[in-house]
Amino acid sequence: MSWSHVIAAYDALDTPAASGAAVAELLARYGTADVTITPVQGDDGETDFIKVMIPGTDGKSAGGNAPTLGIIGRLGGLGARPAQTGFVSDGDGALTVVAAAAKLIDMAKRGDRLSGDVLITTQIDPDAPTAPHQPVPFMGSSVAMSVANQHEVLQEMDAVLSVDTTKGNRICNHNGFAITPTIKDGWILRVSEDLLDVVERTSGMLPVVMPITMQDITPYGNGIYHVNSLVQPAVATSAPVVGVAITTVTAVAGSATGATNLHSVESTVRFVIEAAKDFTAGRIDFMDEGEYLRLVGLYGSMSVLAEAVPVPGA
Repeated sequence: MSWSHVIAAYDALDTPAASGAAVAELLARYGTADVTITPVQGDDGETDFIKVMIPGTDGKSAGGNAPTLGIIGRLGGLGARPAQTGFVSDGDGALTVVAAAAKLIDMAKRGDRLSGDVLITTQIDPDAPTAPHQPVPFMGSSVAMSVANQHEVLQEMDAVLSVDTTKGNRICNHNGFAITPTIKDGWILRVSEDLLDVVERTSGMLPVVMPITMQDITPYGNGIYHVNSLVQPAVATSAPVVGVAITTVTAVAGSATGATNLHSVESTVRFVIEAAKDFTAGRIDFMDEGEYLRLVGLYGSMSVLAEAVPVPGA
């Protein structure tokens, strides 16, 4: 279980003083961790990007061959101060991956190391701006999405789980978490049966799939509606990407406070950790490589969707 790690992470992030340094200090309590903090100044403020590397017994960092899993916490900010007081719903993605990092470091210290490396990235910003959006207001971000992708989507990641609060919609009415189909170079592929198995064992429920559209896998800033930033890492990597959406029954604004359900967060933490165990050990796949190659052979590449398109009049 990951409850103590979730509660400790929430306590560290639910403050105006939240920072990359504070997260590094939290993780150091659980064991030795390779943590990199990069402060970035954007048009609407500053944020700390954080990268945590948990080495595996046969990981590439040690000269091994086990695959590397990337776990990305997507968000605009942990808080919307001074407009809102406290931790906002949008912060759940960062909360999940920070707690997962703490648990994995703790496991490694106790002797339970994964086969491959795990790279965890997110941003820590306690006072991000808000932005208009339908059906509920979005959290904005201090930096552009392209900048976030640059710091969070790393070349070493052989597959990516992208965790994001996805409550501000009417298309996935479920209290807990859901996964998306796998995305690879502009193709929305079938949902990974292997990952559905992991969802079932960690949630104890039938798996729920978050619908995504072609619009969602195009870059932000093109004037097209996106449900949120859940699968935006897909525009910045050729690795397969699966979104992990923390969801609710009703539409909840990303800028809403008091909306974080720690039960949902804790089950999501267990899901990403179990997926990391199985993926880095070679027991599960995010996609059918042969079927993907056949699609490309029949219909061509869809990687054009990752290219930024100038917005007329912008």
